[in-house]
Amino acid sequence: MSHEGRCTCGAVKFKLNAEPMMVHACHCSQCQRVTGSAFVMNAVIEKNQLELITGTPASCHFEGTSHTAYYCGDCGTYVWSQYGGLGTCWFVRVGTLEDPGSLPPNVHIFTSTKQPWLEIPDGVPVFEEFYDLPTFWSAENMARLKAAS
Repeated sequence: MSHEGRCTCGAVKFKLNAEPMMVHACHCSQCQRVTGSAFVMNAVIEKNQLELITGTPASCHFEGTSHTAYYCGDCGTYVWSQYGGLGTCWFVRVGTLEDPGSLPPNVHIFTSTKQPWLEIPDGVPVFEEFYDLPTFWSAENMARLKAAS
């Protein structure tokens, strides 16, 4: 199944050509600041599985971090990010997808800085910081990650 997405103005359009390996709800302070919300939803997918249909995102690197965000230069919508530890993957903003409800979070991360009023549903794994990929990811997704390297 492919997932199509776009920025708010439609200048940047893209398609995911595989299912994401993982969907994070990230509650870190940086994601809260960048989104102006309580958390961000990121679908982790290999870079070669994201097909850019139109546009060329601009980027901005957050000094002192391994985070580079990509956004539409016209409307400012953040479409995906790259993090140093998983440099062969894009972290696609689930809210930019045509059907964001099709990708609920597999995990909540950096909950040590989660907003205290937010309740995480039972049954979804929760980590105060990040997690150990080989311990948490399936063998299939670890193989995909290795192949993307």
